Amino acid sequence: MRRGGLAGRFGRAMPQQMQSALSDVAQALLLPGTVGAVVGQVAGSLTRALRERRQTVRALAGCAHLADLLEAEPDVEALSFYPHLLAWELGQLPADKAVAPVILLDTFEDVGDRTHRDLERLIQRVVWLMPNCFFVITGRSRLQWADTSLQGQLDHTGPTAWPGLASTAAVPAARPVRGLRRQVLVGDFSPEDCDDHLARRLTRDGAPLIDEEIRQVVTGRSHGLPLYLDLTVMRFLEIRRTGRRPQPSDFDHDFPALIARTLSDLTPDERHVLRSVSLLDAFDLNLATAAAGLRHQAPALRLIERPFVRENAFGLWPYHLHGLIRSTVRGADDQTDDRWSARDWEQAAQRALAAVGEQWSTRTGRDRMLLVGCLRQGLALARDFQLDLGWLADAAWAYVGDSVWEPLAPPARNDTTGGMTTAADALLELLAALARRQHEHRERTAERLTAVVATGALPADLHEMALYYLAKAQRDLGRSDDSRRGMQRVADGGGRLAPAARRGLAHLARLAGDFPAALEAAGHLGWEGRHHRIAGDVRWVQGDMTRAATAYAAARDEVETHGVPGERATAQAQRAFVLAFTHPGQAADELHLADQLLTGLDLRATTLTTRIAALVRDAGTTGDLDDRLRVLRAEIGVTGLLDAQVTLELAAGFHHAVTGAHDELGLTISRLRDLTSHGDHAYYVDIVHFMAGLPLDGASPARWLDTEEATRRRWRALVTARRQHLNTGQ
Repeated sequence: MRRGGLAGRFGRAMPQQMQSALSDVAQALLLPGTVGAVVGQVAGSLTRALRERRQTVRALAGCAHLADLLEAEPDVEALSFYPHLLAWELGQLPADKAVAPVILLDTFEDVGDRTHRDLERLIQRVVWLMPNCFFVITGRSRLQWADTSLQGQLDHTGPTAWPGLASTAAVPAARPVRGLRRQVLVGDFSPEDCDDHLARRLTRDGAPLIDEEIRQVVTGRSHGLPLYLDLTVMRFLEIRRTGRRPQPSDFDHDFPALIARTLSDLTPDERHVLRSVSLLDAFDLNLATAAAGLRHQAPALRLIERPFVRENAFGLWPYHLHGLIRSTVRGADDQTDDRWSARDWEQAAQRALAAVGEQWSTRTGRDRMLLVGCLRQGLALARDFQLDLGWLADAAWAYVGDSVWEPLAPPARNDTTGGMTTAADALLELLAALARRQHEHRERTAERLTAVVATGALPADLHEMALYYLAKAQRDLGRSDDSRRGMQRVADGGGRLAPAARRGLAHLARLAGDFPAALEAAGHLGWEGRHHRIAGDVRWVQGDMTRAATAYAAARDEVETHGVPGERATAQAQRAFVLAFTHPGQAADELHLADQLLTGLDLRATTLTTRIAALVRDAGTTGDLDDRLRVLRAEIGVTGLLDAQVTLELAAGFHHAVTGAHDELGLTISRLRDLTSHGDHAYYVDIVHFMAGLPLDGASPARWLDTEEATRRRWRALVTARRQHLNTGQ
């Protein structure tokens, strides 16, 4: 074509007939006028050159389809096949002059929509006819050319024609693949890339014009979105034109223009779905459609194909909005024509809350992951829009009932009111405090629960939940009188936690040393009151490990039939603890089972029980046991769990009694006296005396099930049996 002088003819006037035809085509396809003129000039010049110059015809005689193209009328259909000639000519270049042209087609979403594909069909044909060229097509929507459903709308469709554009395409081995075609989602910038881009985007004398502090603010807010960085640069220049020096605070906000650009090529229904799902952390098609209040999924299906909708195939709900897009849609000053009012947002939140609740209520079986996910999303919606609790109350009871305690951490509030002004605020704080108590000092848990109770914002049954767990925290801290009053109020109320409160009262009787009363109460608690575990708790402090182990096994098996994994793990840990005194070998297997049952659970007190049990199992041995005692003593000290502290000292007393370490035994007794000075667990001091064969300093504060002497004999026998076990190596 260069030899025929075709390049020199570009830009000259086209035949009037050709110009008129292409002008009509450009208008029909809504092409910009200049683009239509350029296409017409190139095609017209090519046609005239091929028709008028025999020299060029002879040069291209080897092109098999040339004759057919020359004979065809030069309408838009025929002209769209002419790129084949250019591709053929490129293929004829000698090796030392071979080139691979790169063709950039930017903002591809402007070629049309998903219904009218006439222009897209022509462009796709060009790409198909030029396999030896490198096309870079960019846009906000993915190319659907690999979808078989488009057959008839486009010329070449399906995964065989475009294997790289299909997410999972099985290309038949016998069919050749035309080149390598891939579709890549251009991801977000890393923080380092954001800073580098901003530093290089505007410079003066080789130095960044945007200072580092501003770059840090922009990087933090951008979530790596390139468009946000470009808008920031424009704002920076705009501020400088006013003569003022830009400050970091100038960029600590969202850009309304980001909404306009995001919504510009969405249909009204798609924009409606986008705003609706911005209320959700994650969603699926059903949830998005229900939250939008639509009866058909088509808008949601189109929306999830947009690059600002991210997909996590392994998530509970697979889709979520880009973080910056979500915060901007919800928080920026939306000046679009179809912007939502405050009432629109509230109604959307009500629909979203109902849709999330519907997914939880229609579940089949016990789906803990779904429960926690629905609670996180539902609590955030109810809190942010001050909605009624509705299904959230039942979900909260289900969350508490399993005693698993996964963290509930919905996003921070959108407003700055703070505090617990609504029932949703109070419920969120209640559940968060219960989950965090596995990682906080019990004093902090008691403070948080006291604040929840003081609000009076919760309905009666959930208010009792806060009272009950406050009483438990007070018991853990040794505040038995406060705990007893709280437990009695819940027990007298006769609500869902009344059996648990009666169990709490039995625990308090045990801690005070009134063992007959505690055992008698256990007989009336039933499985909901954990009657077998209460019996085991009473039996083991008598030194009756065999009956205690049997009670704990019964407790474990009973709650397993009712599907309470947390209580099952707790009962098993207690069984391992008591068997560690009598059967160290069997205790190792029981501890292994307890560790398995604790997998996936967040139960700090139970985990500490298993570690104390491991110390009891190894009591009397030399080596690192003293170091393990010191480490565990420090770890338990930061929890505020008094029961774990005194139980650890009891384990230490057993170890020192077996080894005959009288000085260490005296220190252990002293620590126990300090820990039990308020009255609860005071009989632990007696038990250490029993194990060491030491006389008591005064009368025992406990009411033992048998006589005091019988209890002493049992505990002393455990020490004697361990010494014999160590001496014989059995």
